[in-house]
Order: sequence, then structure tokens, then C-alpha cells
Amino acid sequence: MTRIAFADVPGAMVDPRETLRRGPSYTVDTLQELSVELANAQLFLIIGQDQARALNTWHCWQRIVELATICVAARAGIARAEGILNAISLGSKPWKVIDLPPMDVSATDIRQRVASHQSVAPLVFEPVARYIALHHLYQTA
Repeated sequence: MTRIAFADVPGAMVDPRETLRRGPSYTVDTLQELSVELANAQLFLIIGQDQARALNTWHCWQRIVELATICVAARAGIARAEGILNAISLGSKPWKVIDLPPMDVSATDIRQRVASHQSVAPLVFEPVARYIALHHLYQTA
């Protein structure tokens, strides 16, 4: 679905390494691999406010913060995102807030809509909605 969603975005590449990795696949592993492969690149990890709140519970989260600039996609404004990141004590590590327009949609909402046979076409790109329907994703038995 990610390949479908980003198919028309110039320069975008969907990296399959996390789905190909055997056993648990952790963000820190991906960032470490990318930092070796792209030694001169600055890495950014974009996460939502919900994940920012839980960042200090992630596997090797301190290493994640060393490897990448944390970018929080904030739906409720910059002050709230700053409060979240300050609360988990990133110290002097760089981080950014991406102030997004309010959106009343989440991945959980999309999965629930599909499970209850409601359309998700207005919430995801149309080709992604078709893929979900074609492959009967997120439907309960």
C-alpha cells in the first residue's frame, strides 16, 4: 500500500527492509543500517504525536534519538508537541515539529471503517482504497 500511495511522488522510494527482516524489526535497526549506507545523510524520523508520547518506550530509543532528528507531526499545534518531547527529555538532541492542519482521521479509524464496511475512499488515496477492498484487508471473519 505504501508503494501505491507514493507511486506518483517524485523522488520517493519505499524501502522494504523492515518487512524483509527476520524476527522483530525495530526502527533503531533501520536507522543504523541507513546511517551506514548513507553516511553523509542527515536522517529524520517522522512520527505522530501519539508515538512521540511513547517514544521513550521504544526499543533502544536513546540510540534512535542519536541517529535521527525526531520530527513530530503535530495536529494540535506546536506547543503540545514541544511539551511531549520536553517531557521525555531529549536534552540537546535535535527535534522538529511539523505543524499539520487538523485532520479527524487515524489509521485505527480507517481500519475500523473497513471492518464495519464503510468507505475509506475520502480518507486514503483511491488506489489504496481499491487495494484494501481487493485484498479484503482489516475485515473481521
